[in-house]
Amino acid sequence: MSLLDELDLASIADERVRRALLLLLNLVEELKRENAELRAENQRLRDEINRLKGEQGTPTIKGNTPKPPLSGTYSSEKERRTPREWAKGPKNALIQVDREQILDVDRTILPPDAQFKGHEDVVVQDIVVRTDNVLFHKETFYSPAEHQSYLAPLPAGYDGQFGPGIKALTIVLAFGANVSEPKIVELYRNVGVVISAGQVSNFLIKDQEVFHAEKAAVHQAGLASGPWQHLDETSTRVNGQNRFCQVTCNPLYTSYHTTDAKDRQTILDVLRNGRPREYLLNAEADRLLAGVLSGVAQKQVRTLPREERLDEATMLQVLDERASRLGPQQRKWVLDAAAVAAYHAEVGFPVVKLLICDDAPQFTWLTEELALCWVHEARHYNKLLPCYPPFQKLLADFLDPFWDYYDALLAYREHPIPTERDRLWAKFDEVFVPTTGYFALDDRIAKTRDKKAALLLVLAHPEIPLHNNPAELGARQRVRKRDVSFGPRTAEGSKAWDTFMTLTATTKKLGVSFYAYVHDRLTTTHQIPGLDCLIAAQAATLDLGPSWNTS
Repeated sequence: MSLLDELDLASIADERVRRALLLLLNLVEELKRENAELRAENQRLRDEINRLKGEQGTPTIKGNTPKPPLSGTYSSEKERRTPREWAKGPKNALIQVDREQILDVDRTILPPDAQFKGHEDVVVQDIVVRTDNVLFHKETFYSPAEHQSYLAPLPAGYDGQFGPGIKALTIVLAFGANVSEPKIVELYRNVGVVISAGQVSNFLIKDQEVFHAEKAAVHQAGLASGPWQHLDETSTRVNGQNRFCQVTCNPLYTSYHTTDAKDRQTILDVLRNGRPREYLLNAEADRLLAGVLSGVAQKQVRTLPREERLDEATMLQVLDERASRLGPQQRKWVLDAAAVAAYHAEVGFPVVKLLICDDAPQFTWLTEELALCWVHEARHYNKLLPCYPPFQKLLADFLDPFWDYYDALLAYREHPIPTERDRLWAKFDEVFVPTTGYFALDDRIAKTRDKKAALLLVLAHPEIPLHNNPAELGARQRVRKRDVSFGPRTAEGSKAWDTFMTLTATTKKLGVSFYAYVHDRLTTTHQIPGLDCLIAAQAATLDLGPSWNTS
């Protein structure tokens, strides 16, 4: 690399030689990138073969690398903020006092003239972990006339051999603290609880209809709380099979949905809260299909029922009968377009107007507007690893104005002035100019330019974030749960994962104790309002911008 370090293309007088060297250097960069990708893919295949043979793949051991300096290379919005000095704040007002105790001074150490001046209060936090086993003496009456016995019922939540405290704690440990089931069993046995691993598993997945119903209500209330939503997807496993977890959220809730696929109709299923699929061929569907179907295919589509909502079975039947010559991809486009058109024509159900997500193709068509994540876009540039020093400098020189522009967008969100909006729209074309000479960088810049409207949707909607970090953080929670527990083994377990991960994330956003909430529902006291009601109440009070007005 020493020769490349010394190479200065600008010093070469012959233009043809300079251009030839530039092409060769870009070719070297491209071959180096492809070689690294092939090596990584080859190693992944070797590891998978070893695992299929019952062996282990190559362990991932990360080196001790120093943390990068605080700069625009950070890919997280939180990490890029200026760090604040830590300061310990008062917390006594947040602490609930459970009991009080007066502490006396040993009178033998007091001098004769000591005078009593009252008490000095000190709040000390502690927790007691012990069993609370109850022997209930249930009254029994018998009526000879009716030949019937009358038995006093157990208190609410005490059905079976365990009370609501241990049931609630099990759910909180598993989903709120992400503790594995074997460790929960170990903790209980250390405390003195006689319990089996199967019983702990039953606490988590059996007879949870009340929580499943509230999770569905939370998701619908979250969708109705405003016209924009975050959306992200991560992999998950059910009984060892690859599945997908869709994460939707906004500042008031987070909802998880395990799905078999991640195509456009699956995302629609999530946005429609799992209701049966419906299809509608209308002017909007025609507009969507005009960009993807040939004229011949569009003629076949025109033979299908118009302006009529069809269920999935009927839609598939009419496609088979009237448009049988459509290819598999054309058929999929027709189904997608008709499903989207039916969704947008919904009445009495919240329809999301704007999605904040990445640029995956399944997210297109779904909403009227699509806002892309700037942090996700920056990651594409961070993946560029040029070996030629001048190319490294070109990348570094580009990232500085990239993050300066990002900071200007953040400032605009705080003070959305029309003149600044126009300036930033024009400034985009000045920053993202694909003329650096480093082909990989120029290609990346050109792709960013193609996304201008979606990246700059914040100029029209300053209330929306510039990034999709909330959904990505939600997806990270599923990844951490997956790392600890690998994955559920049944559809019932998968549903429990979605439900309780939704409820723990949403209670946190609403400022509700997850343990208190679960215990409240298990004892049927209902002192804590429905989470969907809390979402609706907070949505009515939050100042989230003019586009949240859905009237």
